[in-house]
Amino acid sequence: MRITDDRYFHQRAQLDLALRMIRLQARTGTIRHCTGLSDDRIRKLYTTYFKGLSRPVHRLRGKTPQQPYYFVRNATNQSEATTLALLFTTYGVLRRHPDGGYSRALLSDTVVFGNQVCDAFEAYIRIHPRHHLSFERAWCLVGALVCGEELNIAVCEACNGTFVNDALALSDGRCPCCKLKAMA
Repeated sequence: MRITDDRYFHQRAQLDLALRMIRLQARTGTIRHCTGLSDDRIRKLYTTYFKGLSRPVHRLRGKTPQQPYYFVRNATNQSEATTLALLFTTYGVLRRHPDGGYSRALLSDTVVFGNQVCDAFEAYIRIHPRHHLSFERAWCLVGALVCGEELNIAVCEACNGTFVNDALALSDGRCPCCKLKAMA
């Protein structure tokens, strides 16, 4: 049995994605959703590859955050959420419709989808080295934008830039940068 055989490609891709997501501090449920691996297998991967390191990867516990308000509660989170949303469209995680709504670009292959989310999040980390949004928050943002009930992408009336907007709140139509400029 050779690990390089084509018949093991899918299993290898699942394991590689699981290790990558553990490194990005994804929760077990999120990893399970993308890879199809069992919770026990994910925990064993963490113990085998990450637990004894000098700088261990911290495992987050509990449910994945589900509060879309977190992305618009202050200008920093809103601008970083906007960066993530634009990266999600660039990396093919989300597809924007002509009516302004979003849908997941890939519906069937969760491993490829998980890798695209990881690619977009890693690019976000490079853009924002002191980032305020975790991988789990990014995962929540994907779901909130696809749902479209609480968050949407709006166009700023002052600068014509796009930004993540609270769809349920009364808004003055300005992006966080223009709001900060007006306050200064």
